[in-house]
Amino acid sequence: MWLSPEEVLVANALWVTERANPFFVLQRRRGHGKGGGLTGLLVGTLDVVLDSSARVAPYRILHQTQDSQIYWTVASGSSRKEITKHWEWLENNLLQTLSIFDSEEDITTFVKGKIHGIIAEENKNLQPQGDEDPGKFKEAELKMRKQFGMPEGEKLVNYYSCSYWKGRVPRQGWLYLTVNHLCFYSFLLGKEVNLVVQWVDITHLEKNATLLFPESIHVETRDQELFFSMFLNIGETFKLMEQLANLAMRQLLDSEGFLEDKALPRPIRPHRNISALKRDLDARAKNECYRATFRLPRDERLDGHTSCTLWTPFNKLHIPGQMFISNNYICFASKEEDACHLIIPLREVTIVEKADSSSVLPSPLSISTKSKMTFLFANLKDRDFLVQRISDFLQKTPSKQPGGIVGSRKASVVDPSTESSPAPQEVSEQPASPASPLNSHQSFCVQEVPTASQGLLKLFQKNSPMEDLGAKGAKEKMKEESWHIHFFEYGRGVCMYRTAKTRALVLKGIPESLRGELWLLFSGAWNEMETHPGYYTELVEKSTGKYSLATEEIERDLHRSMPEHPAFQNELGIAALRRVLTAYAFRNPTIGYCQAMNIVTSVLLLYGSEEEAFWLLVALCERMLPDYYNTRVVGALVDQGIFEELTRDFLPQLSEKMQDLGVISSISLSWFLTLFLSVMPFESAVVIVDCFFYEGIKVILQVALAILDANMEQLLGCSDEGEAMTVLGRYLDNVVNKQSVSPPIPHLHALLTSGDDPPVEVDIFELLKVSYEKFSSLRAEDIEQMRFKQRLKVIQSLEDTAKRSVVRAIPVDIGFSIEELEDLYMVFKAKHLASQYWGYSRMVASRRDPSLPYLEQYRIDASQFQELFASLTPWACGSHTPVLAGRMFRLLDKNKDLLINFKEFVMGMSGMYHGDLTEKLKVLYKLHLPPALSPEEAESALEAAHYFTENSSSEEASPLASDLDLFLPWEAQEAVPQEEQEGSGSEDVQEKRGEEKGTSSPDYRHYLRMWAKEKEVQKETIKDLPKMNQEQFIELCKTLYNMFSEDPMEQDLYHAIATVASLLLRIGEVGKKFSARTVRKPRDCATEEDEPPAPEPHQDTAREHQPPAAGDPQAKAGGHMHLGKVPHESQVVVEAGSGEGEGSPSQPLSDDETKDDMSMSSYSVVSTGSLQCEDLADDTVLVGGEACSPTVRTGGTVDTDWCISFEQILASILTESVLVNFFEKRVDIALKIKDQKKVERQFSTASDHEQPGVSG
Repeated sequence: MWLSPEEVLVANALWVTERANPFFVLQRRRGHGKGGGLTGLLVGTLDVVLDSSARVAPYRILHQTQDSQIYWTVASGSSRKEITKHWEWLENNLLQTLSIFDSEEDITTFVKGKIHGIIAEENKNLQPQGDEDPGKFKEAELKMRKQFGMPEGEKLVNYYSCSYWKGRVPRQGWLYLTVNHLCFYSFLLGKEVNLVVQWVDITHLEKNATLLFPESIHVETRDQELFFSMFLNIGETFKLMEQLANLAMRQLLDSEGFLEDKALPRPIRPHRNISALKRDLDARAKNECYRATFRLPRDERLDGHTSCTLWTPFNKLHIPGQMFISNNYICFASKEEDACHLIIPLREVTIVEKADSSSVLPSPLSISTKSKMTFLFANLKDRDFLVQRISDFLQKTPSKQPGGIVGSRKASVVDPSTESSPAPQEVSEQPASPASPLNSHQSFCVQEVPTASQGLLKLFQKNSPMEDLGAKGAKEKMKEESWHIHFFEYGRGVCMYRTAKTRALVLKGIPESLRGELWLLFSGAWNEMETHPGYYTELVEKSTGKYSLATEEIERDLHRSMPEHPAFQNELGIAALRRVLTAYAFRNPTIGYCQAMNIVTSVLLLYGSEEEAFWLLVALCERMLPDYYNTRVVGALVDQGIFEELTRDFLPQLSEKMQDLGVISSISLSWFLTLFLSVMPFESAVVIVDCFFYEGIKVILQVALAILDANMEQLLGCSDEGEAMTVLGRYLDNVVNKQSVSPPIPHLHALLTSGDDPPVEVDIFELLKVSYEKFSSLRAEDIEQMRFKQRLKVIQSLEDTAKRSVVRAIPVDIGFSIEELEDLYMVFKAKHLASQYWGYSRMVASRRDPSLPYLEQYRIDASQFQELFASLTPWACGSHTPVLAGRMFRLLDKNKDLLINFKEFVMGMSGMYHGDLTEKLKVLYKLHLPPALSPEEAESALEAAHYFTENSSSEEASPLASDLDLFLPWEAQEAVPQEEQEGSGSEDVQEKRGEEKGTSSPDYRHYLRMWAKEKEVQKETIKDLPKMNQEQFIELCKTLYNMFSEDPMEQDLYHAIATVASLLLRIGEVGKKFSARTVRKPRDCATEEDEPPAPEPHQDTAREHQPPAAGDPQAKAGGHMHLGKVPHESQVVVEAGSGEGEGSPSQPLSDDETKDDMSMSSYSVVSTGSLQCEDLADDTVLVGGEACSPTVRTGGTVDTDWCISFEQILASILTESVLVNFFEKRVDIALKIKDQKKVERQFSTASDHEQPGVSG
């Protein structure tokens, strides 16, 4: 690689000169290459510790003039070949030119100019985004790739100098953090450490300090523990490791790979040693924190932040804090946590102006809103730039028509230039509609239900005046009054100043009349509703009448949602609930519908319109309770883990008892998933929901701890889980809200937990107060940190569960042990994941769908199978292996969706590893018949198609489609309706198609049918196997010749197979003449019973256009593409049978005679030259045998009347003990799996547009 010329003062320190001329010197790093001795060890150690570029480029070329002492580097190389190429270019192109110059300065200037010109020319061809990374960083990435054998697709994020503790000895080296791997390299005095860990394998990651390890990072996987310490900036390193591990968990959870953020602003000057990816991840972390702090929509991106002060009129103070600016919002957070929070949507801003500076108020900025509020910021460092950014964003903000007053809870009408939907999954399905004013939405809903404009509570509550409610009514009125005073002082609506006083008011309970409005405000749902007018209406229209698994579950749960409340005892409430849940399932198919969503949504509908309930549900599922409502309730399990950890910290004496009883896992899911709504009386639980919308998950955890604390004595006395559950159940049933003005709703749990003693009532406000007094030290940042730690644990345990489930689904007689199956599963899963993050699997269907059964979640395509087959098969066939892999894949891919699951993969492997000689030969035999042998490989130019199609009966059972006695018989596939077999045939595609048509239930019945058929599978006998024609037999011989090429008994095996091939050719000839004499049908020798069914044209269309295997060097054996080659190759083997002239076909020959007859000839021929079948010449005589028919010899076509059965092949092979021993030899798959794991990351998949290489 050419380098920008830099001065080198001491040219010979640590370098050895290998070539020189008057102007240039080629040098090699001392110790590189052979030998090196102690000097080499020392230099190698220095290079690693100092991160010298000589590690990756041990050769260099220097420019020097005769009288100068200064050298200039002009090129470096990682290999002698690369550096020699540069040296020759310099000698050929520059030496003559340089000898003309008189002045040495001119020579140096010319050389430097020339090198700069070459570099500029090279860079011109590079992709522009490649130039974002600084030179030093690119060098580090190159080292990483070279050191760990990573492909081009693996991007380095950052690298750090640190020590890895091997035992008690620290090894100084470099830690490389890539998108998918953690790598470490150290070289100290000849001892090398080379570590590679995938992020998806990490089960525990924490920063800790112990006596043994000073401040260090502890990384744990399922089978090893690693400690790294002595970082320059351990905080930054750990934060980045957390982010990368989180991305990996996200990939395991919902198959989302890492996508670089192309919209990030480019730096004016690239930061030294900071990659574009690192900037991307830093920006993501800041964005997430910003959105979480201010509850903003998911697509909001932070543009920048600056320190400033905010004038707060309610207490006449200038509060110091940070101002944050993004595309659609200006936010402020005070330094003191509770002092003041402020959110100003740009859609509400009317004026932004710079006020006059003074000593009291330097650089002030005033922002006015439509609700007549003015905010005064001061002490801004770069006010002019800030105002410019705000005005830029304001210009992009859609203008509003007058009419929407913030705080009136009437959505304002939006200009047609409304923004697009927030989430990527919606964009693909339903873009946000252009403005459909909300009043039209209301009229649309009013025709069916009156819930569009108000909450169900107002419709179903008897409107008795407050005075009639006595003390309760007075208390409610006082609450309303205090909130109105608060609105007057602090503002109302989105732009309200949020302070400690706001929290205090929330804790005292939100009045019924304001509950819906404040929930929308505090959750951030208001902002999304305002910016997406008409979106809900459109979703309802689109989702109405659509049938899916989610809608089926929703229908089942509708009548279980708060059945005790009058609002849900009639069709009006039920219909509203149905529409909201169905619309959300349509918006977010990855979640769809989960139990507990119905209970939460029914409460949201009591206090808000349908649209408001919908947006509150969006805020809950997508922001406030992340991953709670997916198929595996991961988020709730994560928070359950946090709850266990907090119990250990705050209530240590109770923690152990709870673990023994196993109570926490039972209680916490129902508490967290429904926010206590399902376990507490409704009017009490709603108060907790008030606090939750203001404070987040922290409140739920605090209240849960307070409940355990209040019942500690009784829980410590419990003897089993049931008793503990009863104690907690009775306590929760008697948490009352004495201030509630709603008529009490009977709580169903109370009936189950009533005891002899009259229960002690607990006031909900007292419980909240205690929870804040005892457990308020919980902070949102700490909870996020704990969530990360628990997420690793939860997702990895779910992955282990999936692995165990898949392994259990494999039949017992498969032959592999449980440990071997688990190892195979890990290798299979790693291959699937690698396809996602190195991007060489272009099939959309190969993306993992977590909603599928475990067995179907990880699947691989033909190219990935080819790589696994090459490294795991006991039948290594050299360059013929990819061909064999392609055939095995087609045999296993029963549903022709071009993907196979783990069970199919294991059955394929088992066929080669387990079973006796007959079973293994059966697999090999089937690999040379359709469907394994593709038409391109198997059909002869003229007559083979005739053999397969004529007189075939599609109703006949044929074992062609089955594999290894355990696969579905052909009838099972016939049972599937024709339309289900067409197209891709993949089960998940069928499922989705069914959902769209509104008829998915047959798909589930189809699954059951398939499983039932699997259980009823009948054993396949060798008589069921169809006969093999001559061309297929030629392919089988070719495979066998290749299979023996690396065996120690190579020559004996070649001799044996030549003997067997000769015998079988003659048997086929005899059989042909015999059948021609007895059955006067020259068409073929297979009887109708043995004929394979014709491959249906529509089923094999896709396969005919697809090459048999990627990169297949030997797929020349026939088909329409290679007409010329087939006859020649076929003729070779057929002519081999013509040594004895026109012998009588009825004359029998014993095996011994055959052997003696041809042993010398076959042995000598095969042992000379290349051992591959194609290389045998036309005149080679392999065997002595019958003369073949004149048509074959002269016309060069394959003899279509010739055929052989499996029994004949088996009987012939049994005569050769060396062949029998070869197939019965035991091969240990564990060693092959171990090797495969080592090379898993080292496939030569250079980039997205290159073909993946084959690991041999």
